[in-house]
Amino acid sequence: QVQLVESGGGLVQAGGSLRLSCAASGRAFSGVVMGWFRQAPGKEREFVAGITWSGGRIYYLESLKGRFSISRDNAKNTVYLQMNSLKPEDTAVYYCAAAWSNGVPRYSYEYDYWGQGTQVTVSS
Repeated sequence: QVQLVESGGGLVQAGGSLRLSCAASGRAFSGVVMGWFRQAPGKEREFVAGITWSGGRIYYLESLKGRFSISRDNAKNTVYLQMNSLKPEDTAVYYCAAAWSNGVPRYSYEYDYWGQGTQVTVSS
């Protein structure tokens, strides 16, 4: 089992920044791919970003490139999502997820473990 706990969400004004963290515990973490997803009210959960174990492969939702940045610290079993220039449409519950994969999965069903989510609200 892997437990994922997100933190760092909150209320921020448009144009502001937040950094989300996801701490993993439990099963050995080696080789795991980490992803961030988000789900706004009434919408499907969507892929935000993903990163391989080494950090050598990173993918973003195309529309978020340049504003969001994913990184990880394997020594701390933690993955981060830096979100800059936030917009009201970024308002959602943000989830981190873990998958054992050779690539970076971009569909939620490809991930094996999920955190409980953290709310991000961007006011205009």
